[in-house]
Amino acid sequence: MKLFWNTFSAAPHRLFFFSGAIQLILPALLWSIELIGRYTQLWTPLNTLIPSTWAHGFVMIYGIFIFFIFGFLMTVFPRWMNTTSIAKEYYIAPFLWLNLGLIIFEVSLFFNPSTLLSGVSIFLFGWLSGIYILYKTFKQAPKQNKRYETIILGALICGAFGVGSYAVWLYADSWQFMQLALNIGIWLYLLPLLFTVSHRMLPFFSSNIIKPYNIFQPTYTLAIFIIGCLTHFILNTLNYAEWLFVADIPLAGIALLHTIRWQFFSSFKDRLLGVLHMAFFWLFIGMSLFSIQSLLLLFTGEYILGHSPLHALTIGFFTSLLIAMASRVTMGHSGRMLILDKASWYLFLGLQLTAIARIASDLQFDNMLLSNNLNLVAVALWLICLSVWFIKYAPIYLSGRVDGKSG
Repeated sequence: MKLFWNTFSAAPHRLFFFSGAIQLILPALLWSIELIGRYTQLWTPLNTLIPSTWAHGFVMIYGIFIFFIFGFLMTVFPRWMNTTSIAKEYYIAPFLWLNLGLIIFEVSLFFNPSTLLSGVSIFLFGWLSGIYILYKTFKQAPKQNKRYETIILGALICGAFGVGSYAVWLYADSWQFMQLALNIGIWLYLLPLLFTVSHRMLPFFSSNIIKPYNIFQPTYTLAIFIIGCLTHFILNTLNYAEWLFVADIPLAGIALLHTIRWQFFSSFKDRLLGVLHMAFFWLFIGMSLFSIQSLLLLFTGEYILGHSPLHALTIGFFTSLLIAMASRVTMGHSGRMLILDKASWYLFLGLQLTAIARIASDLQFDNMLLSNNLNLVAVALWLICLSVWFIKYAPIYLSGRVDGKSG
């Protein structure tokens, strides 16, 4: 048992990625049971103590990604800033607190309303402890340009405020705090953080495959993007949905500029690189749909696209990038060759179909039966693709490196 634990805890990504992989599947399985009950009458929908949609939003935004984000950052932050690695005794604590809090929250959804808040509070404590560890690494690093690390820490702090807002909603039953939590989670936490990671890593990965290659990482696009995220958040919070295009069109433009300059089509020389670029292209699609939605609302007063822009962003960009990046980190940090095999390639393509099906389900506003069926197809594809990913990659976190090295 001690040998197993030493292997499992030998590097931050092992612990955190494993928990994240579980969260990719189990909540989605419960969500599929909920949707089947809701749409087919085969059984009654799940009887949760808070609306299942609001629990679903919290787990998908806050419960899944933070495990992969902390696992990735606690591995690469010291390398980015040329400082010492984070010791095991530091990263184990947030791992345990995050898991404990999220498990309590998820179990309490069905049994005990009084412990829902306790679960979120413990989860928030784990989140803050993870930020503190990363901040200590940030502070002890040599003086240098820390633009990426600064933005990432800022986004994580915003995410903590989002979790706190959700906790306030549970305590005070004021729906505005729940809406604020979800708004923060998308526009101040995940979107700026994942764009920043892309800005930092995609050109680096691409330069190793595409020849010749000019690194394109301008500070001005990073700044414009962060301002755009903040603007969207403010407009959305103030319920100016018809004016969101003011932020969303520039965000789409920045995404397209980087897609072109990072050489999207050339990236498919290597599948492992190609999936990263494919994931990033969804950012342009998502922000374009948000722009169209806003303009339609301004000129027609109709909310036609539903949640399709949101799911283009959350499934297409967020989740695809997570899977592409986690696959690469898992292979690289386990001593394996950086080669995406056919199974991983096809499951990634299946994830793209998941995004398309979920987007299409929102566009079928005049055919509820088709919309519901497409939603069921989307959740089925999600479960199939990510279960295959779990079976393929999760065992790696539990076994030693194939090259015999530590970590």
